[in-house]
Order: sequence, then C-alpha cells, then structure tokens
Amino acid sequence: MTSSLDPIFDTALAHAQPAAEALREAAERRVLVLDGAMGTQIQGLGFDETHFRGERFAGCECHLQGNNDLLTLTQPQAIEDIHFAYAMAGADILETNTFSSTSIAQADYGMEAVVYELNRDGARLARRAALKAERADGRRRFVAGALGPTNRTASLSPDVNNPGYRAVTFDDLRTAYAEQIGGLIDGGADIILIETIFDTLNAKAAIFACEEVFAEHGLRLPIMISGTITDRSGRTLSGQTPTAFWNSVRHAKPFTIGLNCALGASAMREHLEEIANAADTYVCAYPNAGLPNAFGQYDEGPEAMAEQVGGFARDGLVNIVGGCCGSTPGHIRAIAEAVRGVAPRPIPVLPPLMRL
Repeated sequence: MTSSLDPIFDTALAHAQPAAEALREAAERRVLVLDGAMGTQIQGLGFDETHFRGERFAGCECHLQGNNDLLTLTQPQAIEDIHFAYAMAGADILETNTFSSTSIAQADYGMEAVVYELNRDGARLARRAALKAERADGRRRFVAGALGPTNRTASLSPDVNNPGYRAVTFDDLRTAYAEQIGGLIDGGADIILIETIFDTLNAKAAIFACEEVFAEHGLRLPIMISGTITDRSGRTLSGQTPTAFWNSVRHAKPFTIGLNCALGASAMREHLEEIANAADTYVCAYPNAGLPNAFGQYDEGPEAMAEQVGGFARDGLVNIVGGCCGSTPGHIRAIAEAVRGVAPRPIPVLPPLMRL
C-alpha cells in the first residue's frame, strides 16, 4: 500500500487549493461527472475465491468471493486501475471501493477486524488514481468516500410476525459509520458520499457519525447524500417521497442531494425533477444503465444512457451526473461528452418556510 512518502502523493498536494473550495468552484462552472459502477468492472475481471483471498486471507475459513471491498487489500492494483480508467474517461469524482466497508456489512464475511484498513486504503487507492490522472492531463479529481446503506434497516422489521423488532439500532449504525468515516478521512477522502439510501434513519445515523468524526478530527468535508427510489411508486423503501427525503436530511447542509441506483435514467427523471425543484443545494444523479434484464445484466449502452443523462443537464436538473449499476468507463466517457459545455443547474432561492 501507499504511504505519505509515496512520490505520487508528494506531487500531491503541495500548495494545492483546499479540496472543498476547489470542488465548489468547479461545480459553479460546469456539470461535474461522477464515476461509474465498481461491481460491473470487478465482474469483468473474472476473479475467483483465490483472488478474493489473496495471500493474506488464504487460510480464512470464511467464503470471501463476492466481497468486492476486500479486493482493496487483496488485489489493490486492480482496484486502482478501475479508478484510473474512470478518471481518464472523464470522471471528476472517484468513489472509493467501500460501499460495504462497515463492521455491520463485513460481518457477513467475518471481516470486521479489517474495516478501518478497507476504508483507509480504499481512499488511498482512489487518491493515487486521481493524482496519476491529474499528472496525465492536468485536471484535478476529487475522492468521495462511499458509505453504503448497510444490509440492515433501522426503520423496518425484517420479521413480519414481529413488527416492533429491529435488526440494528441507530447507535449500532452510528458507531459503524464513525469507524468507516475515520478510515476514509485518514486515507485522504475529499468528500463523504452517503449513497443508495433506502432508509432515511440509516442515513441520519451516517450524518450524525459524520458530525462526530469531523469534530474529532477538527475538519469538515463536504457531504453528498443520495437516495434510491425502489419502484415506480416514487418512494424510498422506508416510504418517503423525494421531497420528504430532502426535508429529512436538509439539516446536514449537504453539498449535494440526489438519487442513484434502482432505476434507469428514464424512470428516474420525474423523481429527480421533484428533488431539483425542492432542494436549495446542488443535485446529483447517477442512475443504473437501464433496468436489469432476466439475467441481472444491464443492457443500456453508453450512447443511450448519455442521451438521457445529458437531458437531465440540458433541462437544468443537475449539477453532478454519473452512472450506477451496469455503467462502465465507456458510459462515463459518453456522459462526460454529453454534458460538456452545458450550464450547471442554478441553485434556487426558496422562501423561508417550515418544511417537514
């Protein structure tokens, strides 16, 4: 792994403009581009159990194939190469390979003990790729530390016979997220991205953890918040409309609010319009490459997806765009081209009313 003495980190950031300031200046000038799916790229590598284990976990009794986040430790070059490919395809923001890097999610694999490393090194790999890309073309990239929703919900019971039961508590989530955020900050993340939110209570735990960790570290990173609409009803799994979702998290003063995953761009559009009309901050959208087919694959090609996502930008709905499940560097390259020269969405001035 890298250290602060790594030569590529040394170009890093001597005399560089603070990331939060540079990020806001860039967002004022143009529509920014987020990267695409990590899982899609990993699947294309054809890794088996041996690759996931690497040398370090060769003797582990757990089944590790499918734990994509663990590849940060066992196949770091592969993960860095994916980040670099997205950066060179046009991404301004690279998401860390840490979607499931909480003790809650890693408990499925018995990997709770390496959670801090997963996040620290996940941020370092994305940072290395960002700096290599900047050295290649002179354009600064930003690293977003990715926090997934975990595989548990704080609002709903997993037991239909016991509606009062919860598999996780707010404090469980807060503690797990705090460990994750601490590692991401130590690894050099510029942004905290709370994404694929299906339960707003989980997201509130992540926001609370951010505030605690920021206070401990004496800094504040921009927060991006992205929900997911789970079906055509236009609601999150915990039952909120896009406007209600925004009003539930607006106290965090996020850098962006938006939607990702679950839907393709065409099905996401009306829900994105609702958020864009409600939110007085930047809006981010990164849909799937269409809806999955019968085999779980995503068939929407780069040009078709870019036309729709580019339409979000041309119609003044977004400030940041990218791709989620099924998207590739080819998709991101096409999206970056589609939004080139398009003015970013102006942030509306909303009347000061109580909104619940």
